[in-house]
Amino acid sequence: MASDNERPGPAGASSTSIVLLTLARRIENALSSELAPLGLTISRLGLLGHIHGVPGVSFSDLARMSGITVQSVHTAVNALAAAGLVRDSTARAGSASTIEMTDEGARLLRAAMSAVARVDAQLFGPEADPIQQQIGDTVRGLFPPND
Repeated sequence: MASDNERPGPAGASSTSIVLLTLARRIENALSSELAPLGLTISRLGLLGHIHGVPGVSFSDLARMSGITVQSVHTAVNALAAAGLVRDSTARAGSASTIEMTDEGARLLRAAMSAVARVDAQLFGPEADPIQQQIGDTVRGLFPPND
């Protein structure tokens, strides 16, 4: 039986990239499971976060922030709008769009951020693996809150 100092890690555990990819997959799976009951994906959560953080954002700015095509952003935003989560307040031919969060979108974003907090606590909180706790502390130290 391996002690804590000899715990088996992912194949290629001497590679930082492999270790981080393995941890990223764990985070993605846990977050996807928490978001599913809310009817959200990680990508849609990201879009809602950007729209909330930059009220009146354009489709092209959203695409740049999200690292996806403008066409993909249009598709996703249309779905979010159909669900009543966002609105395009200037959707008319020839004018730039400005996408805004609705009250329902803000409510869903708050619920989603509670789900994110649960995943953070599970994977990086006091009951998590000590190495993952250390990773969480390090990452939080690198990106202090914007108060």
